Amino acid sequence: MATRQSMTRRRFLGYTAKAAGGAIAAPYFVPASSLGADGRAAPSNRITVGMIGMGRIVVCSNLKAFLKAPDVQVVALCDVDRWRLALEEKRTSVWGGQVKPEDVKGVARYTDFREVLARKDVDAVMISTPDHWHVPMAIAAVKAGKDVCLEKPITRSIGEGRLLSDLVTKHKRVFRTDSEFRSKKNFHRACELVRNGRIGKLHTIRTGVPIDKFGMAPNKVTTPPKELDYDMWLGPAAKAPYSSDRVHTPKAYTRAGWMRILDYCDGIVTNWGTHLNDIAQWGNDTDRTGPVEVEAKPGSKYPEAGNLWNVLVEFEVHYRYANGVRLIYKTDKPYVKFEGSKGSLYTLFGGPLKAEPQSLLEEKIGPDETHLLLKHEKRDFIDCVKSRGQTLEDAEVGHRTTSLCHLAHIAVQVGGKLKWDPHKERFTNSDAANKLLSLPPGRAPWAL
Repeated sequence: MATRQSMTRRRFLGYTAKAAGGAIAAPYFVPASSLGADGRAAPSNRITVGMIGMGRIVVCSNLKAFLKAPDVQVVALCDVDRWRLALEEKRTSVWGGQVKPEDVKGVARYTDFREVLARKDVDAVMISTPDHWHVPMAIAAVKAGKDVCLEKPITRSIGEGRLLSDLVTKHKRVFRTDSEFRSKKNFHRACELVRNGRIGKLHTIRTGVPIDKFGMAPNKVTTPPKELDYDMWLGPAAKAPYSSDRVHTPKAYTRAGWMRILDYCDGIVTNWGTHLNDIAQWGNDTDRTGPVEVEAKPGSKYPEAGNLWNVLVEFEVHYRYANGVRLIYKTDKPYVKFEGSKGSLYTLFGGPLKAEPQSLLEEKIGPDETHLLLKHEKRDFIDCVKSRGQTLEDAEVGHRTTSLCHLAHIAVQVGGKLKWDPHKERFTNSDAANKLLSLPPGRAPWAL
């Protein structure tokens, strides 16, 4: 069984970066559109956003969404990789991404996220970094008075999820878990039909995620490329020699190696799982709680011993909720299926919503029934920053969804049928499982 390396290298609060050299020299440039031209909001009505992390998901999706919003001004870009930060070349090869240098001309650049957080003119941040940085950066942002949009999966453990959610509440910040699946019409429609009883009494939910097929990582140890601040990239993680298989391919947007290493990410079980299981939770109306029982079935697989890439590859996990609903979560294809006493609904990522009987697709939701809001995830965040309202996937919802995935991973590691108390967020029958709920060593200072 693969395990994470001990994360005891340093306390981040004691980490000293060369702050004076952290920012890339760039003038603070305000484009003409900020003056109210081209139908954009006046400067006083704009939300100012700092982008922390400039990887492929940012270039293809996150940055574009904020740049196109008429009531948003992107004022800062931050990444420890100066090649990614510079955006000196067209990035049209990334999933159709069309961010070009002129789109961010003059926007200030930083290699140290703390300099973004120190800016008093930044209202909110979009955090799109490797997973091991999610909670430390989000907590720092919340404490700095910033609203936070955080890329899923938002946590590496159930313990740090509870810490983050409570801190967001304490500091009264707006928080959005950045997953777009609630904004997809087919998933939204399925949940609305289920919540309004159109398939009768819900009894079973099935969710699937792709199998991340990969071989052995060559793991050739080399000197970090000059454009990468590797020490800062590691941050709170265990010290380790640099290789491109550990981080990401220099000057490219191929699938990053860190996504397959337990020091930085839990792999597909949380990566895709937080998308599909969020829909399961939403349809079951349990997105602020969790199951009462979890069990991993035989057949779970990790890569062979000695592979740098060591995340969980294949699994099947069964849950039971207090309302009697079963959830079956496994590696297969990215889908959600709801099964009830009067029918079923199935939707595959990128495919149409299917129903049995098909007449379910023609059902209308009455004015006095449950209507679930359908809105683009970035627009949801922006609107709530302005209104100080609650997003569709706030810190508590994101924590509970990510916890569902962590429970699966814990069940695989411990074995047996585990009893879970979703209120106390503790296992009632396994000390071994409870030991896997704790914050990784070295992260505790962020709770201070």
